Amino acid sequence: MGNAQTAALRVGEGAWYARLEAAARERLPKMVYDYFAGGAGDESTLADNCAAFGRLAIRPRVLCDVARRDLAVSVLGGQRLEMPIAVAPMAYHRLAHPDGERASARAAGELGTAFVLSTLATTSLEEIAGVSRGPLWFQLYVFQDRGATRALVERAVAAGASALLVTVDAPILGRRPRDERNRFALPDGMRLGNLEGLAVAGLPKRVEGSQLAAHFRLLFDAGLAWDDLAWLRSLSPLPLVLKGILTAEDARLAAEHGADAIVVSNHGARQLDGAIATLDALPEVTDAVGNDLEVWVDGGVRSGSDVVKALALGARLVLVGRPVLWGLATGGESGVVEVLSTLRDELDLALALAGCATPAALTRAHVVRRSDRRET
Repeated sequence: MGNAQTAALRVGEGAWYARLEAAARERLPKMVYDYFAGGAGDESTLADNCAAFGRLAIRPRVLCDVARRDLAVSVLGGQRLEMPIAVAPMAYHRLAHPDGERASARAAGELGTAFVLSTLATTSLEEIAGVSRGPLWFQLYVFQDRGATRALVERAVAAGASALLVTVDAPILGRRPRDERNRFALPDGMRLGNLEGLAVAGLPKRVEGSQLAAHFRLLFDAGLAWDDLAWLRSLSPLPLVLKGILTAEDARLAAEHGADAIVVSNHGARQLDGAIATLDALPEVTDAVGNDLEVWVDGGVRSGSDVVKALALGARLVLVGRPVLWGLATGGESGVVEVLSTLRDELDLALALAGCATPAALTRAHVVRRSDRRET
């Protein structure tokens, strides 16, 4: 990313994200942009994920001594992150840039935060472990072949991953009309590094509609259930995080079944169109589990003020997805660094102006639903 573009991210009227996405859209093939940007169905939940942040206003406090601020947080029993923002698991980074996940992981490490590698990454666990300078977490889809699942978890442990994020909201793939229209498929020669050497089905070459949807049907286990979590925990000593929780009921079940953390997520609005926005789901989830386990959130975060709102509703950590991909598409590693740095700096500013010196100082008293504000 050139200097002019870098400056454009940091200076303006709060529209850096829109400019960044527009720049990425110009650079990417239509099929790739639509895959990254699109959602399920009519994309109503996709729009609502972002709109939910606009429905919440910050209630700043004053005279709170914010001269010295510290954005660092501790997660999963002592893993330190320099800010409460981490890179969400996303497939196929090399569609955005030739350096792919390597660039994204290095950028996260430079900012002192975690990078979550997808099962469907276009770079292997071992390759990312070799370049990662920060915490490396691994996102797991559970295969129909349980032996392959075990082998992949063992590889994650051997590579030095320090957490396992199990995606629980994708028993089957949601219908994604953009991918169907574009007949989404990976280019010839692009490999899925984490599937190499496993006794699992390769990518189907000729399908109607989306190659990814066909791959899901062949590969992943739609029968995964709560009782299987004990087996998953037995595979490794890594903290177990369940990604895809949207209700109080499932949050309580996660705590009962020994999860270490949960991610309030609707899969970037790519699974069930019409599902609740993640920010709207966050309060009932945090109320349900209290201090029993950590609650993280993703979906629709586009600014540091968005991060403040999520933290105020009880999230310990915010995972960011599409902004990272747009930074990667426009500038490779430096583009991702700029995105994460911009979010960090915006968070620092918003936190100070809200009257808080640390993320932990935020409470629900710092936010209000816009419809709940009194007329003055």
